[in-house]
Amino acid sequence: MKKTILFDLDGTLINSKPGITKCAQYALEAFGIIEPDADKLECFIGPPLVDSFQEYYGFSPEKAREAVDKYRERYHKAGIFECELYPDVEAVLKRIKEMGYRMGLASSKPEVSCKRILEHFGLEGYFDEVVGATLDGRIDSKISVLREAIRRLEITDLSQLCLVGDTSFDVLGAKEAGIACIGVTYGFGRYEELLKNGAAAICGSMREVGDYIAEKF
Repeated sequence: MKKTILFDLDGTLINSKPGITKCAQYALEAFGIIEPDADKLECFIGPPLVDSFQEYYGFSPEKAREAVDKYRERYHKAGIFECELYPDVEAVLKRIKEMGYRMGLASSKPEVSCKRILEHFGLEGYFDEVVGATLDGRIDSKISVLREAIRRLEITDLSQLCLVGDTSFDVLGAKEAGIACIGVTYGFGRYEELLKNGAAAICGSMREVGDYIAEKF
């Protein structure tokens, strides 16, 4: 079996902070909450949106679902492309593909949005499978996304699979799925939390990720 690399999207391949935080501001404003500091809204990057509205703003489950709908109202029109690739992303994906690895995307962002973003940047051809959350909430957590990716890619030997991600949600999801995680520090997570939660390696750039995969995985 070929070794397979799964990539997170937000904070790993793309800097999506502008679009996500503007959409969070838009949704919160609909409920009378004005939050001008985009840095405080980084909590919406990574975990399921419905969880962030409940945990950080005290919304009930029903109110959180309404807020997610409001968030998506702006996101699908404008926010989705208010992002940019991190340096060297395409060069490293090309290198990994040429080394013979399979690659997949595994994100808690809705799958339809993941595909649109990859197509926007011309990256869809690098991935053997794109797995994201479902809009009905059936698949939304990192572990459920990873399990779906494992199923679709028909991976039976988990030692032949690893995830590249930027937050503790990625590391912990990978651990629960029984796979290794390469943490990256240029996204929205922190070195200390990646280390504490058991990342197999921690890289400071996409080029370092490519080097680690080539030399160690």
